[in-house]
Amino acid sequence: MGINKTDLKWFAIRVTYSREMALKGYLDQYGIESFIPMHYKEFIKGERKVRKLVPVIHNLVFVRLNREKMDEIKKEISLKVPLRYIMDREKHEPLVVPDRQMSSFIAVAGAYDEQVVYLDSQVVSLREGDRVRITGGVFAGVEGVFLRVKGDRRVVVSIEGVMAVATAFVHPSLIERIP
Repeated sequence: MGINKTDLKWFAIRVTYSREMALKGYLDQYGIESFIPMHYKEFIKGERKVRKLVPVIHNLVFVRLNREKMDEIKKEISLKVPLRYIMDREKHEPLVVPDRQMSSFIAVAGAYDEQVVYLDSQVVSLREGDRVRITGGVFAGVEGVFLRVKGDRRVVVSIEGVMAVATAFVHPSLIERIP
């Protein structure tokens, strides 16, 4: 595909009619990095419970590409899977998630842990907490905001205007403040 790795950016993309997995399949076929926040959900099938891995938010896919190639893909597959950028309302351009923030988000959201709590970006005002880094455990290196969520101390990683994800309980001894 001839993509320069230094030009890659994480874009938040909306698809229609819960076709996020179809888009991910298309991107995977061409080796394009993408991420869909997933979690396990229980369904009743017949007379038994079935646990299935499903998207946390339907119609949301994070794609790591350069803008030109992303625009090209949008045109190419728009008849099968219509795509829209999630827009940055202040800049009036597609929302770009910084690599460091996205890697922290993937580290927490990609764990499929039942103690991970997803939060609507409107619900949590992240400016109230301290910026922190987790220094040990399964979330070592994750950066976010230290908040009390559902009675526990957690580190919240936010994709501004899209969503936030909170880790399971993190002991304060494993957290350092970032200036």
